[in-house]
Amino acid sequence: MTAVDFETFVARLADVAGEATLPFFRSALGAQNKADATAAFDPVTEADRAAEVVMRRMIEAQFPAHGIIGEEFGVKADDAAYVWVLDPIDGTKSFVSGLPMWGTLIGLKHNGRPCYGMMSQPFTRERFFGDGQASFWTGPAHRGQGQERRKLRTRACADIAEATLMTTSPRLFTPEKRAAYERVESRARIPRYGGDCYAYCALAAGHVDLVIEDGLQPYDIVALIPIIQGAGGVVTSWDGGDAANGGSIIAAGDPAVHEKAIKLLGA
Repeated sequence: MTAVDFETFVARLADVAGEATLPFFRSALGAQNKADATAAFDPVTEADRAAEVVMRRMIEAQFPAHGIIGEEFGVKADDAAYVWVLDPIDGTKSFVSGLPMWGTLIGLKHNGRPCYGMMSQPFTRERFFGDGQASFWTGPAHRGQGQERRKLRTRACADIAEATLMTTSPRLFTPEKRAAYERVESRARIPRYGGDCYAYCALAAGHVDLVIEDGLQPYDIVALIPIIQGAGGVVTSWDGGDAANGGSIIAAGDPAVHEKAIKLLGA
């Protein structure tokens, strides 16, 4: 398939995922804790499961030879040439809190490398997507009716002292990793918490300069990698390696600030 084909099919996946999740958002739904009793609260809702089920069914019908990795229903044929990586609701805690800082992540890997990704926020009707070469935003037009489409571009920011830095929560770092993160945060101009996948998209759109997190799974980051790279940004592990496997992740809009932050994280 061409990039245009991917865009069309992924948009359809986002449509059905939104239809599955939106009826639950800001409703009286309950949330279960999928972590064990001693771990941090990790809610999962019926909306997560419903969205992943419908996306999996569409992928299996359209591309039966493709693999799938999903947060809720695990792995199928992850050694296939094409593998879809799905997180039906990234930011579940925001979702169950009624905050629109969540999104559906739809990623595609080809021969192990992320090649296309979308973050869809159905409540705000925004989508961020890219193929590693170019990235775009669609959302409600600021003037008049209909949808607007804009090309995404990260902004220049060579110095941490000028940077807006985001992480979902400092509490998610281990003590050692938190100390490393705070070496960067203490130098940043504006540190902000929350956002989950939305923070990475804000970086791709040129509103944020650094996102630093730990403990990510592949389904948390694979879809975001082509979006960031297509907008001119950099996303790696803390040691500068491949981000596609998750773990400790840093994204930057400017390669210069990425290099300086990496040095502080490893100091």
